[in-house]
Amino acid sequence: MKLQRLLILACLLALAAPVSANTGVAFVHGTGHQTNAASDYWTWDFINTVRGGLSNSSNYTVINCDFEQYMWDSDAAGCLAGYLYNFVTSKNIDDLVVITHSNGGNVMRWILSNPTWDSRYPTIINSIRWVNALAPSSKGTPLADAVMSGNVFESSLGWLLGYKSDAVRMQQTSWMAYYNSSWLLGTSGRPSLPVGFWDVVGTDVETAVWDPDSYCGGYTLNLGLEITQAWLASCSDGFLECTSQAGAGSLWFYDTWKTDGDEPLSHNQSRRPCFGLEDILRNDL
Repeated sequence: MKLQRLLILACLLALAAPVSANTGVAFVHGTGHQTNAASDYWTWDFINTVRGGLSNSSNYTVINCDFEQYMWDSDAAGCLAGYLYNFVTSKNIDDLVVITHSNGGNVMRWILSNPTWDSRYPTIINSIRWVNALAPSSKGTPLADAVMSGNVFESSLGWLLGYKSDAVRMQQTSWMAYYNSSWLLGTSGRPSLPVGFWDVVGTDVETAVWDPDSYCGGYTLNLGLEITQAWLASCSDGFLECTSQAGAGSLWFYDTWKTDGDEPLSHNQSRRPCFGLEDILRNDL
């Protein structure tokens, strides 16, 4: 009898023992047709620091898709689904943290909002712990309206705006209002997303030539973003207003709450190793 009780107790303890998750991280770029997002969009310094928070630092993937298309396009959401599905199934990832930037948050939110659209979507959704959305364009941007109406911006912003691509057309404020009310989850008055969607909001652009912080991520790009702030509300990262960035899911933090030196993050800096952002994301894993 005593032996039987001991065996039962051992079985119960085994069942109660925590199962170690196999954690992975995926880096999802924003607007643009990327072929080498690791070097051209994020930089390896950023990626290597963040993935250093994994117990197995090889459990990461960097997405290279054509996000100049509408979010539901096969080259956008379809491509992203292919990357994520292959990643979680080939490496048995059951605890996936997705890090998105800008329009990448819209493409990711399309997948989360439409689980029956693609047979791969449920597997992806079920593997996700949460999405960390860096400066997501959840409610679009007046800059997209300006581009589509023919206004001319600095040529240095070509990487950011993509000019008159379908992705920029989609990010017009009225268009995103329609998608948020019909196809996408997570905004006010709509059902919640099936996983956490945590917003990091950039609040300003600094370009003082004497300030080294203004050069993080590239001074010329930051200068272009300061110019485009003329089209935006005072709280913006040079491409997106704060209300758009915090428009879906839940607010994680405004940049100055957590960055080194309480520095703001321009739209360019929120995808680069600037002011300790990479350390915050690493520690979150």
